[in-house]
Amino acid sequence: MNHRLRVLVLTRIFPDAVEPWSSPFNRQQLAALARSCDVRVMATIPWFPMVGSLGDRFRVSRLARVPQRDTIAGLDVTYPRAFYVPKVGIPFAAALEVLSIAKHVANRARGADVLLGTWAYPEGVSAVALGRLLNIPVVVKVHGSDLNVIASLRGVQNQVRSILPHAARVIAVSRSLADKAGELGVDNRRLRVVPNGVDRSLFHLRDCRAARDLVGWSQHRAMILYCGRIEKSKGVFELIEAFRSLLACTREAHLVFLGDGSARAQAEIAARNIRTHVHFIGMKPLEAVPVWMAASSLVVLPSHAEGSPNVVREAMACGRPVVATRVGGIAELMIEGKTGAMVEPKSSSALAGAMLHVLRSSFEPRVIASSAPGTWESSASALHEVLAEATEVYS
Repeated sequence: MNHRLRVLVLTRIFPDAVEPWSSPFNRQQLAALARSCDVRVMATIPWFPMVGSLGDRFRVSRLARVPQRDTIAGLDVTYPRAFYVPKVGIPFAAALEVLSIAKHVANRARGADVLLGTWAYPEGVSAVALGRLLNIPVVVKVHGSDLNVIASLRGVQNQVRSILPHAARVIAVSRSLADKAGELGVDNRRLRVVPNGVDRSLFHLRDCRAARDLVGWSQHRAMILYCGRIEKSKGVFELIEAFRSLLACTREAHLVFLGDGSARAQAEIAARNIRTHVHFIGMKPLEAVPVWMAASSLVVLPSHAEGSPNVVREAMACGRPVVATRVGGIAELMIEGKTGAMVEPKSSSALAGAMLHVLRSSFEPRVIASSAPGTWESSASALHEVLAEATEVYS
């Protein structure tokens, strides 16, 4: 192909004016890809009648305020509305999405060489169906819970099994996730692993004392940092229980939740009798996250399931040891004893023991940082190769 590759992206995991902090990994990879390709993004917004009358306590109602078009990180982004049925609508989501946005996709796809669906369901399934209608090759990128959780739901798994294998290529962010795609019927010859990256201009070694001064943290208190969505599936309740046990061994430790989520109120209740040592500080801009990481003693990720979590990459790039569950692609990122410790999921006792061990051990920040994975530029370059390959196979 002699011309600059023209890529149309269909996704539901992308920042917008209402949730500017959402899915920074997708924004960063696509922005890096746009340095070598022409990239247009369609980020679907769930919609149903009278959504605006529900009030701001419902996410779908807040998202109704997202403009139809915006520029995010230099990318031209449109936000088509996809009809959505609350609670019971997941098995119908792909079909409803295709019906809702087919005309919009057809308009945006003019001149496109390849359609990239990021998220297995509904966007990946929708992208394959729309690609057939428009006669353009489709690449689907899978991230983690889209295959590990959503694709296993009743009414969804058969759709993924029957449609995803027809994508020209399926990209996974880890080897373990690629294996999962293979179990769902994707031919190994169509599978590619493209790891995510790290923004090294943000996530790098910093002086811990200076970082603590910036965030207003005592130089004498150990900080265990959880950074991400506060959800049950992320293991936050096991983390609170583990931290309660850890306090019996050291009262100098504090647990900080950097983020928000549907389980935050429940998590605050679960931690109420240790609230002097547990801090919920809410969402922070991406630029603030590496400062909090640099201020921490360790970063913890106790998820029940993962693809290849960027928080682990970013913590390592900042030179901070990580305590994480041995799920998904985490073992592909970490080196036991060198960059932190891994435990089995859903075990608060094992988590407590690992956090205490890491707090009492000496980890060399430079050694951890040197083990961190590559940049977004290298990730985007690998993605570009797969997209170009898909167009050549299709032609």
